[in-house]
Amino acid sequence: MNSLYDYIIEPIGERYNNKKKIGNKELILNTKIENFKAVNKLAKVVSIPKAYKLPIEVGDIVHVHHNVFRRFYDMKGRQKNSRSYFKEDLYFCSPDQIYLYNRDKENNCFLDRCFVRPIKSEKLGQKFIPNKGVLEYDNNYLNSLGIFKKDIVIFKNSREWEFNIDGDLLYCMKSKDILIKYEDKRNEEEYNKSWSNSSERTDKSSTGAYCGHRGGCVCGPSEERSCH
Repeated sequence: MNSLYDYIIEPIGERYNNKKKIGNKELILNTKIENFKAVNKLAKVVSIPKAYKLPIEVGDIVHVHHNVFRRFYDMKGRQKNSRSYFKEDLYFCSPDQIYLYNRDKENNCFLDRCFVRPIKSEKLGQKFIPNKGVLEYDNNYLNSLGIFKKDIVIFKNSREWEFNIDGDLLYCMKSKDILIKYEDKRNEEEYNKSWSNSSERTDKSSTGAYCGHRGGCVCGPSEERSCH
């Protein structure tokens, strides 16, 4: 079973990551299906498209756009699946909705995406240094420009599209969003892993705005959403 242009994937776990176990009790963190931060973005590849020859293979673990598994309400208040829904626990996923894939316990960026780790700010009341971070996952295009993993970089405004990758809070963005590479290494402090689960992060969503990924969206930064 192969789609012509799309991958077919299945979610790992439930469609929403909105529960947390504390002791022997389960706490529901979110009850709104439209909240994009609660949507599961981790999936397993079931089949690959026939039309392309791309590095992702069957069995790879992928990090995808939140609209793939998200449910929504129609104008009559009825719950609906996203347009990506195929059947049972299977979903269509276009290549530009996949940002990172894991094979043999190694994470690799897909197409023109990269991931940046935020840097802790020393200013009172400011958690992270704006528009600055450590390149955590690079790609071939950035490498051709002399930009590699662990380089300190400056990126465009409103590119803080948050992903939880193996317990780390990282920003997903495109290669063209990287503006400057710092040549001198400084004593910057990278964020702590535990911050990725913090409930105090700023909500920079653009609820109800148009999204290039199939319909109304509640994606990340509102000025120029990096999911486009």
